[in-house]
Amino acid sequence: MNETSSWIGLAIIAIIVLVIISLFLRFVPVGLWVTAYFSGVKIGIGTLVGMRLRRVIPSHIVRPLIKATKAGLVININDLEAHYLAGGDINQVIDALIAAERANIPLKFEQAAAIDLAGRNVFEAVQVSVNPKVIETPFIAAVAKNGIEVRVKAKVTVRANIERLVGGAGEDTIIARVGEGIVTTVGSSINHSAVLENPDGISKVILNKGLDSGTAFEILSIDIADVDVGRNIGAQLQTEQAQADKNIAQAKAEERRSMAIAEEQEMQAETQRMRARVVEAESQVPLALADALRSGNLGAMDYYNMKNINADTDMRSSISESSKRESDE
Repeated sequence: MNETSSWIGLAIIAIIVLVIISLFLRFVPVGLWVTAYFSGVKIGIGTLVGMRLRRVIPSHIVRPLIKATKAGLVININDLEAHYLAGGDINQVIDALIAAERANIPLKFEQAAAIDLAGRNVFEAVQVSVNPKVIETPFIAAVAKNGIEVRVKAKVTVRANIERLVGGAGEDTIIARVGEGIVTTVGSSINHSAVLENPDGISKVILNKGLDSGTAFEILSIDIADVDVGRNIGAQLQTEQAQADKNIAQAKAEERRSMAIAEEQEMQAETQRMRARVVEAESQVPLALADALRSGNLGAMDYYNMKNINADTDMRSSISESSKRESDE
């Protein structure tokens, strides 16, 4: 019974020791410290424990430091940890520093870290600095002085400028400035044929403007990849202007026509009013004659003479109208 109790006690003690050792090895990365030691990186166990306490994964710091040490770079582990805590990509920064050192490009850790924290890919920037990049613009439409549209596509060879990566403009600015230069150059040409005959003139004019000022790139060359003839903008504008003038003239003519119709209608209304007044006056004549006869101001013979005159006038008018119709026929 005593022996059984002793074995149980030893087993419990062994389990407790194993748990303590497991927790110690998990909290204190002894394996990582051994790897760093034999890789030439002098780092203390206390530093690794401190990283754990600061909630920093030690392998994310030590492995890039081992890579940098093997490449011959001297980097302070505190700088790496600070960059990690700031949200930077340590592996990308170390790769960029190694690539820059191999290409004899002066690049310090502080500068690479600033570029990385600025949101730019510092490793890609070093690569573009070593191996220039080609930026292709879309077709850019411009109009020569003779009104013919010319569509130009350019290829811009650029090299990253490490010094201006922080705060420098990107590819969109390069494309916009090249497009502005193309529009200006084509617009100053007398005709589109001059652009087609000498497309490299566009490149020369653009390069002389220093378009890479304030950008993260240095323009090495601008090559015109394609030149196409587009629409006849001048003729199209003239056609549209002629149509606009025609519409204005039609509107004015319609206005004059409307005014003439209104005037004619007004004259017809006035004529009808005059006829109404004449009819009204004629209707008063018999009454006036009757009143004159009653008052003795008009005799019977005078009345008959007036009737004869009216009848004679009507007859003459009828004969005149008949003669006019016969002459027309």
